[in-house]
Amino acid sequence: MIEHLSTLFDRDLQRLRTEIEVFNKEADLWEVSGSVTNSAGNLCLHLCGNLEHFIGGVLGGSGYVRDREHEFAARNIPRSMLLAGIDSTRDALAKAFSTMSDEHLDKTFPLKVLGDDMTIAYFMLHLEGHLNYHLGQVNYLRRML
Repeated sequence: MIEHLSTLFDRDLQRLRTEIEVFNKEADLWEVSGSVTNSAGNLCLHLCGNLEHFIGGVLGGSGYVRDREHEFAARNIPRSMLLAGIDSTRDALAKAFSTMSDEHLDKTFPLKVLGDDMTIAYFMLHLEGHLNYHLGQVNYLRRML
């Protein structure tokens, strides 16, 4: 199961990378449209921060320190830096997953994030859904702009 989760996260982070790469104008990464109130750039920063924190830092012990406020407040970060952040997140997740076994997934996630205790497997599924939800928003924004 760890191998499958690792593959899914890596696949979807690569999809995020592709979305960020194909925005027509770099400035459009920081625009909003329709019902999506966060820019693609901010969503990218948020997804990387979220995954680097919960998987890379909490489970993988990378030492990553999250700045969630910055994820939503930052503006006009160059596309190249967003892409480097995605690549860094992919690397951090690969390292974290390499230290885990399937048995690890049955353990309780070390933080109370959603209000109750949950298994690592449950939280991983939550994080994958969260990634895809925001990936869809990024795709929508790119097509709208």
